[in-house]
Amino acid sequence: MRILIAEDDQVLADGLLRTLRAAGAAVDHVPNGSEADAALMTSTEFDLLILDLGLPKMHGLEVLKRLRARGSALPVLILTAADSVEERVKGLDYGADDYMAKPFSLQELEARVRALIRRGQSGGGAELVHGELSLDTAGRRATIKGTPLDLSARELGVLEVLMMRVGRVVSKEQLAEQLYGWGEEVGANAIEVYVSRLRAKLDPAGVKIRTVRGFGYMLEEFKEKKAGQ
Repeated sequence: MRILIAEDDQVLADGLLRTLRAAGAAVDHVPNGSEADAALMTSTEFDLLILDLGLPKMHGLEVLKRLRARGSALPVLILTAADSVEERVKGLDYGADDYMAKPFSLQELEARVRALIRRGQSGGGAELVHGELSLDTAGRRATIKGTPLDLSARELGVLEVLMMRVGRVVSKEQLAEQLYGWGEEVGANAIEVYVSRLRAKLDPAGVKIRTVRGFGYMLEEFKEKKAGQ
């Protein structure tokens, strides 16, 4: 899950970055509305925009208005001052999905982020299923036959990307883009390490991650074992 935060308060932005990255998200941050608008027009695929309304250079409502005018259905969570009722109403009218008044609880923000991303993924479904493997994308939990898998946040991220593209090759670059925010250092062999660890944990359940040399990785279509096999 990749999130863009548009917030000019650096202290608040740092807190959001730490909290959401600890939850396993790839998070990018811009400090003003112009940079937010530009970022939303790039090829980067975001799963959620956390948008402060009182941004310099371009107001948050204008960022939202332009986003919706481009036909984007990206979920948007607005952050606004507690007393700006008129702006909250305008934000919802312009197409925001939810809002939070400052100050707010980071725990509540995490819950709202999970709910919005769940709503935006898989037609609103939070669970991805592949044979005996299940992944709760909102609760960030993976199980095999109901037994929890011990996965790191990065391993969960790799698994989610592969499960959403079963039977299709995903390049290392695509995985890195989904797992890391701008400016985060990506080790030369980091993706290989995460895939290797994940493969070892999934193999006993018959879930296969195939390496397509020169291209990337692919989660193979699940095949039911026939009697006697």
